[in-house]
Amino acid sequence: MNMELDDKPLIEKYNELLLDIGSTLMISGANCGRIDRNITRIADVFGVDIESFFSFNGIILTTKMKNNPSEKATHYKRLPSHGVHFGILTETSLLSWRAVSDGLSYQEIFDEFEQIKKIKHHNRYQTLFLVALACSCLCLIAGGNYVDASFSFVASFLGLFTRQEMMKRKFNLMIAMSLASFVTCLICSINVFTFMGEMPEKALATGVLYLIPGVPLVNGVIDFIEGYVTTGIARGFQAGFVLLCIAVGMAISILIFGINNF
Repeated sequence: MNMELDDKPLIEKYNELLLDIGSTLMISGANCGRIDRNITRIADVFGVDIESFFSFNGIILTTKMKNNPSEKATHYKRLPSHGVHFGILTETSLLSWRAVSDGLSYQEIFDEFEQIKKIKHHNRYQTLFLVALACSCLCLIAGGNYVDASFSFVASFLGLFTRQEMMKRKFNLMIAMSLASFVTCLICSINVFTFMGEMPEKALATGVLYLIPGVPLVNGVIDFIEGYVTTGIARGFQAGFVLLCIAVGMAISILIFGINNF
């Protein structure tokens, strides 16, 4: 297998590495303009020109040797589900600049990027605690008291836990979002129904904020501005449907408790 990889033409190796970098950036939450700048920077180090097409589900990349345009390669890579990993985005950007300044070889860039792909997310329970803490603090800022904030903390913690468990079991993203919203609002609705807090509606409003798809919304707008209309539309529709799923989960829990003044 290693001999087969070593026998590949250099242009094929360049294309596959650049495509791997681009696809990893896309599923880690980068906008199309950022992806293009990063892979173009590395392509210049390799001495190749690139032509790329980005869609929400895949990337097509063509590379051509600058000193011999007839030597070229084109590949398509289908993308798995999108997520957010700012650590990968930062380290890949730094790698692309270091490739230019230090004149890194193909093998050096390949090896470093393989290590970048192994960067892990934050500890799961650390994420759960900090996200829940952020939602409870937003509840306090919005005017709720500490009882309301406590409900917001518990609700967002369990809601995010539910979403993580469902995604781990390969459930559809929209189903996971709807159920997470339902669980969060169900717990917050107990506060609204019993009036344990001073402003229980604040806990209900802030408890689901961790589900808001901020990265897809921002990236969608940036893609529109930079001319990547197809991807911008796809990101916008995905974010809009996620918001709809959040609203569905909230509506079901509110109907169960008969809350009519939210």
